Amino acid sequence: MPNATFPAHSLVFARDPGDALALHVIDAGGLEGWLKTRPEGLRNWVRATGFAAAQGKVLMVPGADGTPEMALVGYGTAETRARGRFHLAAAAAALPEGVYRLEGLDPARAQEEALGWLLAAYVFDRYHIQKGPTARLVAPDGVDAARLEVIAAGEALTRDLINTPANDMGPDTLEAACTDLAVQHGADITVTAGADLLAQNLPLIHAVGRASDCAPRLIDMSWGADGPALTLVGKGVCFDTGGLNLKPGSSMGLMKKDMGGAATVLGLAHMIMALDLPVRLRVLIPAVENSVSANAMRPGDILTARSGKTIEINNTDAEGRLVLADALTLGAEGAPDLMISMATLTGAARVAVGPDLAPYYTDDADLVTAIEAGAVAASDPVWRMPFHTPYETMIEPGIADLDNAPSGGFAGSITAALFLRRFAGAARYAHFDIYGWNPTAAPARPKGGVGMGARALLAALPAALNL
Repeated sequence: MPNATFPAHSLVFARDPGDALALHVIDAGGLEGWLKTRPEGLRNWVRATGFAAAQGKVLMVPGADGTPEMALVGYGTAETRARGRFHLAAAAAALPEGVYRLEGLDPARAQEEALGWLLAAYVFDRYHIQKGPTARLVAPDGVDAARLEVIAAGEALTRDLINTPANDMGPDTLEAACTDLAVQHGADITVTAGADLLAQNLPLIHAVGRASDCAPRLIDMSWGADGPALTLVGKGVCFDTGGLNLKPGSSMGLMKKDMGGAATVLGLAHMIMALDLPVRLRVLIPAVENSVSANAMRPGDILTARSGKTIEINNTDAEGRLVLADALTLGAEGAPDLMISMATLTGAARVAVGPDLAPYYTDDADLVTAIEAGAVAASDPVWRMPFHTPYETMIEPGIADLDNAPSGGFAGSITAALFLRRFAGAARYAHFDIYGWNPTAAPARPKGGVGMGARALLAALPAALNL
């Protein structure tokens, strides 16, 4: 079994606040009012430096002996804050090494900013030594520090998995990462690989992955003995060449992230298990490489899914929905109370909502309410998309039950979601068509792999499952 160990991340709050330096959070419009209550020397220093409390800007304030007495961080204006999130995370990188405690932060924003500070400390240094921010934060009053540390650890796992290149993150390594997580939390895990996929009636997973030297597999992890049943299904295409419908080089460069759905599901699973939520959790990950060889599936092939539905393969690059189809069918056979799939499924979703929003589909109004509230509470933006039933005809080719790649290019994310819904059974179901990649560095979110929707779902589960 390959080594799935990742660099250790210290995404935790400072444990000893005794020597913490006060870090005053100041709204741009409130700077003058704040200064009026301060000694003249401090007022002169702030004005002489030109500090205007712009968002993310920091200022060290020396004491009489020249050592830092306090620090100031700008919180900008309501307008600038509306354009992003985790606004104080920029200060973590700008401040010198030390321990800080926040002063003057609106308690309603404490959880978001504290989590952002933790996430800002993430660096991916498996292949190149990098130094992250060294400014540590004391957990603000009123936040659940232990919960935030669990969430940060889950997000770090997701980022590590996505950032690792395919030569070190094949289906076998993804299996090893799942095994490590199962051992950590006392979960059960079984793996069906290679020809055994056919024996266990998982033919689509086999068909997509059979061209690779690394055997395709279905990873099945379960945890928890009581509570409602929650099944998470994550697309684990560890690299996607496009198959015989080969991608151009410009489209293949980021395909190490095509297992971003599996990575995000595993990050969420860690959060659920570490927080000991009262659920019966099942995680299903079809792990494959979509490669090119003499035995690769071909355009025009008609495959039969686990469910018995036939599928015409009109583009071998629309493989994610195939592996998910068998996994969703298997998941639905367990009659879960809620089933969720996460996948880096379509470029159409990125065209629709860009890289920062996690579009999702569900017909369940109560689940929508829970997810939308969870997204706001967790600072994890999502956007509901429609299961538009009139488009069902677009995925029906006539020669088979379903078409894996409808022609025309219209509504690509919707038709992919409708395809998946055909396999989700009668379970309450939601599908997330995520990007899994941050193309431009932002506070708490460096360029690279990123979790999308996991924190929103974690916050939504109590209401969604009546926990």
